Amino acid sequence: MNITQKLISSHLVSGRMESGQEIAISIDQTLTQDATGTMAYLEFEAMGIPKVKTKLSVSYVDHNTLQTGFENADDHRFLQTIAAKYGIYFSRPGNGICHQVHLERFAKPGETLLGSDSHTPNAGAMGMLAIGAGGLSVAMAMAGEPFYLIMPKVVRVNLKGRLPKWAAAKDIILEVLRKLTVKGGVGRVIEYAGDGLKYLTVPERATITNMGAELGATSSVFPSDEQTKIFLRAQQREHDLMLLEADIDASYDEEITIRLNKLEPLIAAPSSPDNIKAVRDVAGVPVKQVCIGSCVNSSFMDIMVVAKALKGKKVHPNVSLTISPGSRQVLSMISENGALTDLVSAGARILECACGPCIGMGQAPPTDAVSLRTFNRNFHGRSGTPNDKVYLCSPLTAAVSAMTGVITDPKEYLKGQGIKVKLPKEFIIDDSMIVSPSGEPENVVIERGPNIKPLPIRGELEGSLKAKVALKVADNITTDDIMPAGAKILSLRSNIPAISEYVFLRIDSAFAGRAKAAGQSVILGGVNYGQGSSREHAALAPMYLGVKIVLAKSFARIHRDNLINFGILPLTIATDIYDAIEQESEIEFPTLAADIKGSPDVTFIDTKTGKTYKASHGLTERQTEIILAGGLLNYIKGKS
Repeated sequence: MNITQKLISSHLVSGRMESGQEIAISIDQTLTQDATGTMAYLEFEAMGIPKVKTKLSVSYVDHNTLQTGFENADDHRFLQTIAAKYGIYFSRPGNGICHQVHLERFAKPGETLLGSDSHTPNAGAMGMLAIGAGGLSVAMAMAGEPFYLIMPKVVRVNLKGRLPKWAAAKDIILEVLRKLTVKGGVGRVIEYAGDGLKYLTVPERATITNMGAELGATSSVFPSDEQTKIFLRAQQREHDLMLLEADIDASYDEEITIRLNKLEPLIAAPSSPDNIKAVRDVAGVPVKQVCIGSCVNSSFMDIMVVAKALKGKKVHPNVSLTISPGSRQVLSMISENGALTDLVSAGARILECACGPCIGMGQAPPTDAVSLRTFNRNFHGRSGTPNDKVYLCSPLTAAVSAMTGVITDPKEYLKGQGIKVKLPKEFIIDDSMIVSPSGEPENVVIERGPNIKPLPIRGELEGSLKAKVALKVADNITTDDIMPAGAKILSLRSNIPAISEYVFLRIDSAFAGRAKAAGQSVILGGVNYGQGSSREHAALAPMYLGVKIVLAKSFARIHRDNLINFGILPLTIATDIYDAIEQESEIEFPTLAADIKGSPDVTFIDTKTGKTYKASHGLTERQTEIILAGGLLNYIKGKS
């Protein structure tokens, strides 16, 4: 077996390990963050279970740390008290970004991790099967329920040779994105192999597995090997080591090869992570902002590369450089070794150990200016600036460009040399900002601010339905498009009636009002509808507005699951049907519930033209029952 098959088989609860079949796996660990966690814990609380049933569950605060009103601070108190009561570890604000901290302190080879954040596969660098999902799926896992998914295909990526001095792990994943695109990983796990592995440390591997989310992949995974042992030893966690590698005769569904010695510095141009170009081809473009950090490139090694590049030099006067260390451990180490002084002396602005600019939480770039970022996403408007021009690159490319004021190829800037940083033999260990669950949970009082509202739930699926197409959108619509982030909107994440006012705000500011007035509606989408973040609010808020069905050419995995979880029916249509139907068209589904029960297709009619069409639902037997019940919570209540 390959590594993916070994991880799945050791956790298989039901189903056959055949591509395309629905399987269920047990979950060892869960993680949540504060942008998704509040709703996930409200969902868990509604199940009436006294304690989580996982081996380990951790609640992180890293997204909504900007406190311009009471909402975020109130929700952090809710998260801390509910964690204390239900057996969950709580990582306090300032302790770091969930994926960075989890890799440092909790990720464990051979185990499964389900997280309410799409970049949860970051932990695949440690030989875990780590999967991003919606908050309700994570709540179910904390309740001891298995996680259901379609058995993925496994793609072997052979890494041959060794990176040149001027290239980085970021360039590897950008090359994979160039080859596969943002939808090339859908229904797949990306498994890394080859002789190049021995040169890649765990933090470098995490850069690669993290951005597997941008491929649309179910997960990405590396073996657990000597590099894993070295990292765990440095984190004083060698007892967590379990060696895990593919069998010599393991088979794969697909294979690609990347010759690392041939790689050059790469960059993702606006506004998609797969719009890959060689840095030399865009060199000279003026830059006004450089942001270094996020869960993909904020490790000690990443920040040290930047500090060494900037040591004794100055940031260009036209550039604003910000640096977000990924964890308090990283910040402590660069404080102790003097690198923090080098960064500050060069003119860098040091932000807190949090997601920050990556999710539009501050540092929106200037109008019509290029922002160079080491982040994982550059979706249109995600930065907080309309019509932004965000490029994604490695920390080294970002650092040299910050000094020159233009996009700069580090190979040229360093005259063929490089800046390499070794993994430290020992990390500073201080877990004092990780709060253990209460030993007396019965005495814990959960604190709820006034912004926390009850979870809305829809009724059973209608037998028949007539509704207008409230919005028609193009290909690759992201969950940022559906439910924007940013300081103003994310503070409303535990208040669905309030946050629903912002659904599709950047695409059509009148959508929310139009959908509410209609009472029930349909959305028409293109290819890869719902790519990006795992935020279930992109399903919850449209459901609250009366969206009943989404017709699309294809769906991103996590968002499709979230739609089903909240009773919105995802239907796949052909391109000619998409072309024929217009926004404001009235569509009738005369036998909706009966079609779902007894046919792979759903029949619907364009009432204006009288033409009849068919759409595929692709639901498993279990998903069919969930949709008929009006969502996962209704389904679970019906079974109990």
